[in-house]
Amino acid sequence: MNLSERSNSGKNCLLVFRNKKDNNLLGVQAILDNCASHGYHFDKVWFIAYDSSFEITFALKNAIKYYENIVLYSPSVMSQTLKDFITHGLDGEFNEYGRFTCDKFDSFILLRDKENKLSVEDICAALDKKYGLHYEKAYIKTVGAPISALNKAIGKIKEECPAIDVNVKDNYGDCTIEIVYNNRTPKAAFDKAMRVALSLLNSYVYTLDNSTLAERLVALLKLRKIKLSVAESFTGGGISKRLVEVPGVSEVYFEGLNTYANEAKISRLGVSEQILSKYGAVSEQVAAQMAEGLLATENCTLAISTTGIAGPKSDGTKKPVGLAYIGVATPAETEVFEFKLKGSRECITQTAINLALFAAFKMIK
Repeated sequence: MNLSERSNSGKNCLLVFRNKKDNNLLGVQAILDNCASHGYHFDKVWFIAYDSSFEITFALKNAIKYYENIVLYSPSVMSQTLKDFITHGLDGEFNEYGRFTCDKFDSFILLRDKENKLSVEDICAALDKKYGLHYEKAYIKTVGAPISALNKAIGKIKEECPAIDVNVKDNYGDCTIEIVYNNRTPKAAFDKAMRVALSLLNSYVYTLDNSTLAERLVALLKLRKIKLSVAESFTGGGISKRLVEVPGVSEVYFEGLNTYANEAKISRLGVSEQILSKYGAVSEQVAAQMAEGLLATENCTLAISTTGIAGPKSDGTKKPVGLAYIGVATPAETEVFEFKLKGSRECITQTAINLALFAAFKMIK
C-alpha cells in the first residue's frame, strides 16, 4: 500500500540523480527497503541524468508541485544546486542535516558519495511526527515454506487488516515476513491477522522476532542443555560458520568437521566403506552414518550432517545437481531429509545450510 492511500498521509517522491552509465542501484534499493521497513513507500521513483539540465528542472518542478515529501539522492557536487532550486522563492533553507520543510512539502537530501548526517531512519521519524504516526514491527520467520503457503498467509494478513504493510525478504529459503503497523491499526484486527498467518505457516516458523535462525537454534540448545556437533560435506563448513557467529555458542557447540572426501568420512566418522560403495557418498545412508558417527564420540547429544551435489557438475554418478541429504541425530533417533534443490552452487549450499539448521531446531523443539 502506498503512502498516498493512507489516511492523513501525503505522497512521497524519490529523485535519483546519477550518471547514465551508472547501473549500480544498491543504494537506491537500500533506501526503498529501509523506508518500507518503517512503513513508508514511494509513489514515484525518478531517475534523472545529472548532465541534463532539462531533466533536472522538469523533475524538480513536478516533485515540488505534486508531492508532499521529496527525497533527493544525489552526488555531493550537485547538492547545493538542488537545495537552491528547492528553496527558491520560499522562506527557509536546508538545515545542516539535509532537511527542508515548509507548508507545502518536506524535502530531504541524501548523498551518494559521502557519509550523511541525515539517515533514512531520521527521514521516517520526521514523517512519523508530521503525520502523527508511530510504527511498530512484528515478524514471522520461516524456513522452507512453499511460495503458495507464503502468498496465502500474506494475503490473509492483508485481508484481515488492510492497513498493515507486509515486507517479504527471502534469504535462500529463510524467509522474513516483516509486518509494519501503526498506532491507528485496530489491535483486534492485527491479532487476528497474525493468528491466521501463523496457522497457515506453523510447521515452517522458527521465531516471531527478528533474531536469526542460528541464534534461535543456539538459544534452544542452551535451554535444553544440549551439546551439538556438525559434520559437513558439500556445505563446506557453512553450518559451523553460521553457528560460531552467535555470541555464547561455545556453551553448546562441540565441534564441526568438514569431511569432504570419502576417506575423511570413513576415518573421522566411521562411515562404512561398503555403504559408500553401495549407495554413494550422496545418499540417505551416508548422511545417517555421518551424524551417528558424531554421536558415537559421546561428545554431543545432537548431530547434524550434510552430503550433496552443489554443482555446477554432478559427481560422476547419475545423481542430479542439487540432490542433498541432511541428517539430524540424537541418542534416541536419527532422521534424514532428502532435498532436490535448484539454482547456482551458492544457492544450493546456502539453502541447504538453512534447511539443516532448521531441521536441528525442529528436532529438539
